[in-house]
Amino acid sequence: MPNLSTLFHFPALAGRHQIVIALMLVLLVIVTRGHHFSSLHNLPGASWAVFFLAGVYLRAVWPLVGFLALSWWLDFAAYTWGGASGFCLTPAYIFLLPAYASLWLAGRWYAGQYQFTWRTLMPLSLSIMAGLILCELFSSGGFYFFSGRFTDTTWVEFAGRLLNYFPMYVESFLFYTGMAMVLHVALVLVGQQHNLGSTTTG
Repeated sequence: MPNLSTLFHFPALAGRHQIVIALMLVLLVIVTRGHHFSSLHNLPGASWAVFFLAGVYLRAVWPLVGFLALSWWLDFAAYTWGGASGFCLTPAYIFLLPAYASLWLAGRWYAGQYQFTWRTLMPLSLSIMAGLILCELFSSGGFYFFSGRFTDTTWVEFAGRLLNYFPMYVESFLFYTGMAMVLHVALVLVGQQHNLGSTTTG
C-alpha cells in the first residue's frame, strides 16, 4: 500500500501517478478547449490552469511541449474542420509559447517551495500572480500589438482591454486550480489518517 501522505509531495510523485495526472490534464484541455465540447457544456477554458498545474505536478519538461502542441492542434482543428473563427490565428499566435511557458515555470517554481502547511499559501499566491500577469502580457499584448487586427494601437487602449478581459481569465484559472487544491488537500488528509491508523494498529 503506497504512503498516501507523501503521494502528493511533488518530488515524490511516482511515474504512474505522473501519467495519471498528465492524462487528466490532457482530458481537461480537450474538453474545455475543444470548441464543440466547451460550447456544449458551457465550460470555461482550462488551458491556463493546466499549464500551471503541469508545472507543479509533472517533473519532466516534455509535458510543456506536449501541451503546447495539443493546444495548437485543437485550435487548428477547430478552425480547419470545426468552423471556428480564425480571428485569433495570426502571426501573434506565437506569443502563446512564452505565455503558457510563464505559467508552467511559475508552477515549476512553486513545486520547489511547496510544503503542506499554511505557509505554502504565500509562495502559491506569488507564483499564481506572476504566472497570470506574464501570461496575460504575452498573450493579450502580443495579440493586440502584433496580430494586425488593430490599427493605431495605444497603451491606453491596451490597458482598457486588460481591465476588460483579464478578470475573466483569472476567474477561469482560479476555478480549476481551486478544484485541484481542494482535491490535493483532501487526498493528503486522507493519507495522513490512513497512515495514522496503520501506525496505531501496528
